[in-house]
Amino acid sequence: MDSDQVPRGIDPSKAHPARRYNYWLGGKDNFAADRESAETVATGFPTVRLSAVENRKFMRRVVTYLAGEAGIGQFLDIGTGLPSAGNVHEVAQEIAPRSRIVYVDNDPIVLAHARALLTSAPAGATAYIDADLRDPDALLAHPELRKTLDLGEPVALMLIAIMHFIVDEDDPYRIFATLRDVLPPGSHIVMSHATDDFLEPEELAEANEANKRSGVPFRLRSTEEFTRFFSGLELLPPGITSVVDWRPDEPADLRPAIDDVSMLCAVARVP
Repeated sequence: MDSDQVPRGIDPSKAHPARRYNYWLGGKDNFAADRESAETVATGFPTVRLSAVENRKFMRRVVTYLAGEAGIGQFLDIGTGLPSAGNVHEVAQEIAPRSRIVYVDNDPIVLAHARALLTSAPAGATAYIDADLRDPDALLAHPELRKTLDLGEPVALMLIAIMHFIVDEDDPYRIFATLRDVLPPGSHIVMSHATDDFLEPEELAEANEANKRSGVPFRLRSTEEFTRFFSGLELLPPGITSVVDWRPDEPADLRPAIDDVSMLCAVARVP
């Protein structure tokens, strides 16, 4: 994307996670600052593109499960990212056409593309709201969310590769608890999160330095730190694992190594 195509409200000199992720997935909706930031991250985590691809595969598998076997008909997808093949509503509505989806992001480019490209099946509904995960109360109070989703019925809260952008100063566990506490019993929470489990101390220092230089706040977390989010929830099998190993649809010899992907995930039910 050229700088003369910049929508109002966008600073093309500042990298954004959604556009950077778009670059890793091979998209074209990104600026030079996003590409430079992405390549900076890759200096500390050379397999980051693979991680992005495997994370996207996990999202499609889990939505297939939720819309089908689990019978979930409502999805709140926070940190939507730019549209690409197999978005949440496409996967869900192919299985259950009446599914209702609210997409949330804080990048005007994401919202512009979403409104133009993410067309709901006639029986269902989609909405796209501009909100920041760091202000969960405002997000939950958004009129479009309340109009589209019935928070008295089970909802799937999708936190796909987003919580690692919430650094400790933003109090990630408080944010998570605020979202969790509005979900009725039978709801499900899906999260994937970059991990430092497989890094030696020197490698971790290098990765943290690369993330700092990338210009996008980022916090790798261990399995222990990730597990803390799910206190009081019912983890679904296989529990906390790599995105590579969550109910895979490929044989083990065709899947990448979990340390190359370095992305934890879990799906939990609200009791």
